[in-house]
Order: sequence, then C-alpha cells, then structure tokens
Amino acid sequence: MDDKESPPAFISALTTEHFVLQNALSANSSEVGTRASLYLFSLSSSLVALGFASRSPELFGAFLAIVLPAMFVLGLFTAMRLVDSNLEGILYEHSIARIRKYYRTLALEAAEQFSADSGRWPENPAWPSLQLGPFVGFITTTASMIAFINSIVAAVGVALLAGRLLGEQQTLLASLIGVGTGLGLMALFLVYQKWRYDSVMR
Repeated sequence: MDDKESPPAFISALTTEHFVLQNALSANSSEVGTRASLYLFSLSSSLVALGFASRSPELFGAFLAIVLPAMFVLGLFTAMRLVDSNLEGILYEHSIARIRKYYRTLALEAAEQFSADSGRWPENPAWPSLQLGPFVGFITTTASMIAFINSIVAAVGVALLAGRLLGEQQTLLASLIGVGTGLGLMALFLVYQKWRYDSVMR
C-alpha cells in the first residue's frame, strides 16, 4: 500500500470508471447476442421461404439466386462486426483488471478482496473459459460460429450452382466444390480474425 493516501476525488473517479466499463461490457455483450440472433433469425426465415418456393421450379431458382447471396453478405458483415465487438469486450476486461489491480493497494484487506485469483480473465489465467487453451477459445467465439454457418450457406450455394453448370451426372464433384468453398471461406475468416486480434492486442 502506498504511504500517500489517494485523494477521495480520484477514488470516486476510479469507481465511476469501473462502473462505466462494466456497463459498456454489458452493452457490448448484448450487442453481440442481438447481432448473432438477427442473422440466425434472418437465415431461418429465408430457409422457410425457400421451402415454400421449392414447389415451383421456376420461382425456386430465381428465389435461390437472390436469397443465398443476400444471406451470405449479411453473415459476412455480421461476422466482421462480431470480431470487433469481441475485441472491444476484451479491452473492457483489461481496463477493469487494471482498476482491480489498483484496488489491491488501497488497504491490507483489499489485497484479499480484490486478489487476482478471485478475478476474471485476464487477471486470472485459470479462468474456466481458458482451460482448454487459447486456440479453442479463438475458434469458438460468437464471430467464428456465425462465420461457420455462413460458410455453409456459401458452400450450399456454390454446390447448387456447380451442379446446375456441370449437370446431374456430376453431383459428387459439385458437392466437393461446395465443401472446398466452405472450408476455404472458414479458413479465410480465421486468418482475418487472427489478424484483427493481433493488430489490436499487440
């Protein structure tokens, strides 16, 4: 503990900052959930509409050509925004951890009450969400989940297009092209997400 006691105005400003960061973190988590839900709801509604349109071969082709690209673009924008939202949440966590570190210097009792072991990540490296390692945490973000689903949407669209261009005799080849497209898009997203994390967290 420092010999010089911190002025009350500073402590008040610090606790206010802590409160603001907690509210910002809560709002950020709410935004992440809302954006992911909006994409999934839009995709589900589109799939239901495709089911109805499948009764008419002429309508189904045109409807499919419009809906799947639109859903893919929406999913792409959603995943990119979720990457930044996750990064914002990490920065809020770091700021809160920095304030908690200062709280530990205020009194002897504070060192126990605000110990790093009782804190969340990034203060406590043994936090349950990190026990499987950073790689698992990296590929299981909300952004990665949306990107994975969106890659499937793109894979289905490409497979259908390839099947129409190659003919019914090349169904297996068309499916493989679709799978390759989906895997390639997911790999590109993971590279993008890693680049964004490295550029912000370095």
